[in-house]
Parts: sequence; C-alpha cells; structure tokens
Amino acid sequence: MSKFKSMDDSMNIVPPPVEAGEVDNISKDIEDTHHDAVFGDITESGPNYRNVGWLGTAILMIKTQIGLGVLSIPSVFDTLGLIPGIIILITIGVITTWSNYIVGVFKVNHREIYGIDDVGELLFGRIGREFFGAAFTLFFTFCSGSAMLSVSIALNALSMHAVCTAIFVAIAAIITVVFSSIRTLGRISWLAWVGAVCIIISVFTVTITVGIQDRPSAAPQQGVWKPDYKLFNNPSFSDAASAVSSLVFSYAGTPAFFSIASEMRDPRQYTKALVVCQTVISTAYIVVGIVVYYYCGSYVSSPALGSAGPVVKKVAYGIALPGLLVTAILLTHIPAKYVFVRILRGSSHLTSNSATHWITWLCCTLGVTVTAYIIASGIPVFGGLVSLVGALLGTVLCMQPMGCMWLYDNWTKGKKSPTLKWRLMVAWCVFVIVAGTFLVIAGTYGSVVSIADSYRKAGGTAAWSCADNSGST
Repeated sequence: MSKFKSMDDSMNIVPPPVEAGEVDNISKDIEDTHHDAVFGDITESGPNYRNVGWLGTAILMIKTQIGLGVLSIPSVFDTLGLIPGIIILITIGVITTWSNYIVGVFKVNHREIYGIDDVGELLFGRIGREFFGAAFTLFFTFCSGSAMLSVSIALNALSMHAVCTAIFVAIAAIITVVFSSIRTLGRISWLAWVGAVCIIISVFTVTITVGIQDRPSAAPQQGVWKPDYKLFNNPSFSDAASAVSSLVFSYAGTPAFFSIASEMRDPRQYTKALVVCQTVISTAYIVVGIVVYYYCGSYVSSPALGSAGPVVKKVAYGIALPGLLVTAILLTHIPAKYVFVRILRGSSHLTSNSATHWITWLCCTLGVTVTAYIIASGIPVFGGLVSLVGALLGTVLCMQPMGCMWLYDNWTKGKKSPTLKWRLMVAWCVFVIVAGTFLVIAGTYGSVVSIADSYRKAGGTAAWSCADNSGST
C-alpha cells in the first residue's frame, strides 16, 4: 500500500464561515486543526508549522526569488540584446508562473505532499523520490552558497576590502546558521519582509541613479557619452545559454513553494499569494533590467548594484545587505527543513520540543550551511554560479515536473473524452517538458564554459581566495 494517503486525509485548512445547521462539520474542522497530513499531530507544546497567512506566503515567495536573480538581469540583457532579453524573460516568467500555479493545484489535490520528492514518488516511484529529493536539496544549498557569495561582495564593497573575502563568506555563513535555525516559516516571515523591502529599495536606488547620472562609472569619463546598449546582440551559443539560465534562476523559487504552501493556514489562498508574488517580481525584473541596461550598456556590472559608481555602490550594498543575508537565511532554512521533515516524518519528535527534535533540526541547518559555505568559497564567480545553478538544477525542478504533474492528474480522465482545451494543455505540457530538458543540457554546457573561461583570465578569482570580488563584472 502506498505511503500516500487519500485526498480525504487532508491537511487542516481554515474552515469557511459556518452556516446554521453545520454543527457536525464544526467538530470535524476542530479535529482537523490538531492534525496535519504532513506534520502529524500539532500540539501547543511544540512548534506550529501551519501558521503562515496568504500575505506572509506572498512575501516568502517574493523573497525566495527576488534576492539574487534581479542583480544579474541587466548583464543578461547585455549578452542577449535588449529585445531578445525582454522576450525571453517574459517567456520564462509565463512558464514558471504556470508551474507555480500547478504547485498549488497539486498540493490541494494531494494534501500529503510536502516537497517535490513526494511528487517524484507519485510520478516515478522510489527512483523519482530520491532523484528529486537530491536535486531539491542540492539546488537550494547552491542557492544559499550564491547568497553567501553576494553577502561577501556587499561586505567587500562597504569595507573597501578590509579583510580576506573568505572571511566575509565565513561571517555570512555564521549569521545564516543562527537565523535559519528559527524553526517555522511563520516566525521567519518577518525577516522576509525586511529582506524583500531592502532588496527592492536597493535595486531601484541604482536604477534611478543610472538614469539621472551622466554615465556609468565603468564607462570612459572623457568626451561625449552615449549609451552603447544593443537592441539585438550576437552572442556565442555558450554565452546565450548561460544568460538564459540566469533568467531561469531569477524565477526558480518554484520548488520551494511546496514547502511554503505546506505551512499555510489556508492553502486555498495560495493562488492569491502567487498573483501578488509574480506581479511584484516580474515588474521589478523588467523595469530594473531595461532601465539599468539602457543607461549602462556594455558597462553594466554583475551584480548590478555596482553600475552607478563607488559612492552609490556603497549606498546600494548598505541597503541591500540585510536583504542578501535574509536570502541566505531563507534559502538555507528551506533545504534544512526538507531534510528535517524527511528524517522525522511520522515521528512524534517532528512537532515536539524533544532533544531528538532539536538535535536533528540544528544538525540539518548546520549541515546545509557548511555545504553552502564550501560552494560559495569553491566557485567564487557570481555570474557563473548563478547560471550553473539555474541550468543544472533550477530548470529540472521548475519546468519538467510541473508538466508531468498536470498530465498525472488529467491524462486518464481527459483521454476518455478529449476536448480542445485538454489537447492544448497536453501540447503545452509537452512543450514545457521538452523546453526544460533543452535548457538543462544547453545551459549547463554554457555555464561550465563560462566558469572555465573566468578561471583562465588573468587576475581571476580562485577558490578560497582573499581577492576583492566586489568589482567583478
């Protein structure tokens, strides 16, 4: 018998307004508030893993995505050209928004689902479970490492490279492990608010500044300046694939949305939170990408916060630093929580305050943090790390599974009496699966070539380097 329960054994959800004559349903709803299909019995003596409202869900979704990807979008436009860059950005935004929506639908249809590994088991059996579980853990651990690297760039910019970069990465790791050990997303959501506001203010500070200043700081300072942006560019295959992978990474919070939805008080409000999230981040990506690249052209920096000169760069990184730290915290908490739930699922220790609970939880957060620190120090190239993560792991978790999920729920019943809508949706799912597979292969190749090239360049950063990384482009 499958370990998955039927849809009737659902996770507790906030009941609708009670009408007269529904007393019997009230008692059932009260019972459900003490049990969850994922976390089991929820008691007052342990953490409440079901305490995130829809607005908190929206901000967690926003912070999961907007922390790192937005900083690389202007340089992606420089690689692809402004018009192709916008078209590809919007296309990836549409695909991932649909994928995010399917996550919510699938969660409601299969309440026992906690992570994408559970989806893998439903779709492909034990092999699928282990593959997607490993991919999920590696992906967000890499993302956490990328966030730590961003923190080191900010600290170098603010301090004028006061100490070895490896020490700054270690400082980021220490702060991360402390705050990521907060046990529930409900209690960590206030950090997401702070982080999202700081990142948004920071990137728009740079965006406004490059629009009103005479020229970007990296451009020639003598003579008449005219932005050298390109509407169309002619990149090599590897450069184009790496750039597209960076755009995928910008929207690659999708696999975390399972975990976020699992901690919602009412998962039926997931779609409302998703609309807010995708509207905010898509608007920010398009505005920041267009304006910064239009005014900076080929002299745009990656991360983009360095594009407006040394003074504004310090101001921008000072504002962004809390947001970058929160990104590292959240992206460490998510894989640690996945490992924690998988170890203790079905045990009373999952929702208690026992010694086993605490030891397991702290070992998970410490293990993810140490691994992310090694990644951040071992591949200290911001653009290369972003594109490699987006290509190798992000696409696998954001596109192909969601096409398979829709087919899993709709293939059998739709095949009996196929409608035009069903046929179009099947075609769409096939497109998403094929496109995602192509991006994995092409993007991984492009990212590896990019990282190799960066190491061959004179003066390039090396693993565990003390060199200043805040001026890298």
